[in-house]
Amino acid sequence: MSIRENLLEVEEKIQKACERAGRDRSEVTLIAVSKTKPVSDIRQAMDCGIKVFGENKVQEIRDKTEEIKEPLDWHMIGHLQTNKVKYLPGKVCMIHSVDKMSLAEEIEKQAAKHDLVMDVLCEVNMAGEDSKFGLTPEEAPDFVRSIAAFPHVRVRGLMTIAPYTDDPETNREYFRKLREMKDMLSAENIPGTQIDTLSMGMTGDYEVAIEEGATFVRVGTGIFGERNYGIS
Repeated sequence: MSIRENLLEVEEKIQKACERAGRDRSEVTLIAVSKTKPVSDIRQAMDCGIKVFGENKVQEIRDKTEEIKEPLDWHMIGHLQTNKVKYLPGKVCMIHSVDKMSLAEEIEKQAAKHDLVMDVLCEVNMAGEDSKFGLTPEEAPDFVRSIAAFPHVRVRGLMTIAPYTDDPETNREYFRKLREMKDMLSAENIPGTQIDTLSMGMTGDYEVAIEEGATFVRVGTGIFGERNYGIS
């Protein structure tokens, strides 16, 4: 199937998941995860009206934003090293993977240099997988409260990468618990935060994530096909 056909199928599934959950379609933003994919693929998605793209590596964001000058919303969704933060202000509209104080401090420093406020999500390892980055569910609330004081960092919500599974229903509890955590933090009205965002759900489980409250779903394979790890 073509990228256009894939996008039509993904859109239909998003719409139906919203209907099942009694949500408005406008509440969910599709992030087309273009990691390892060439600019030609991104342009095909752009031709279909996609304006929001997610990348895992800073170098890919730098390369692709050099080549694509049209105004797009780029999201850094992968694990981020502190020494790479300096390349992101002005290039991305949100960082999804903040899980360490040292990283938050570096984002504050680099955003201040550019006189901007960086929207971030705090990554939570809901399933406690050793192979995944992220705060524990126990650590996350205090972490959000502690970095809220940074004037150039605005916590917008939470992100999780659920376990890979053949049965998306097995991830429902993780999505539900993350939503409950988001709702709790939002109700606190923590100064310096605007907690309205839940980034959860990927190609295998985004419909369940939408049913449980996702506002961003990150779909790569479902749009672009299998990843090409031959691209550096």
